[in-house]
Amino acid sequence: MKTWMLILYLCIIMQRLIELVIAKSNENWMKERGGIETGQEHYKWFVIVHCLFFVAIYLEAWLFGREDFSVNYILLSIFLLTQFLRAWCIVSLGRFWNTKIIVLPRVALIRKGPYKYVKHPNYIIVGIELLVIPLLFGAYLTAVIFPIIHLVLLKIRIPNEEKALRMSYDVQR
Repeated sequence: MKTWMLILYLCIIMQRLIELVIAKSNENWMKERGGIETGQEHYKWFVIVHCLFFVAIYLEAWLFGREDFSVNYILLSIFLLTQFLRAWCIVSLGRFWNTKIIVLPRVALIRKGPYKYVKHPNYIIVGIELLVIPLLFGAYLTAVIFPIIHLVLLKIRIPNEEKALRMSYDVQR
């Protein structure tokens, strides 16, 4: 892996680890205030898939000798845009942003930032990342497989999340 690739790869992993620390802090904050977690049975699959995603990128880049791979500035620009949008999602939800499904009863649904325009913007962003990040590293197989897995997991995740949000909304009334 070229130096620029390794630095970018490690930066993305570091970013994800920092996000997990933020999510854990937000989880604790919400649970201390009566937050209710649902969807635990499928959450482990998200963790497994996202860990395997980074392993797959590295292995594919290594196995197919991407030493001659140069920066694709269009893909890099798309990636940087997704990072801006990801941060916008996190900031918009504030203490309610999490990687798990946790709802706080009697709290109004947040409809600011990207959530003003799209119901689940972070899932769209992740889907784009699962395509663009591997392409940046020349991991073409990973760029095909992981967005498909993401869509399959979302077919489970989104209905669970919607149900939890509806239950929270019903408690408000």
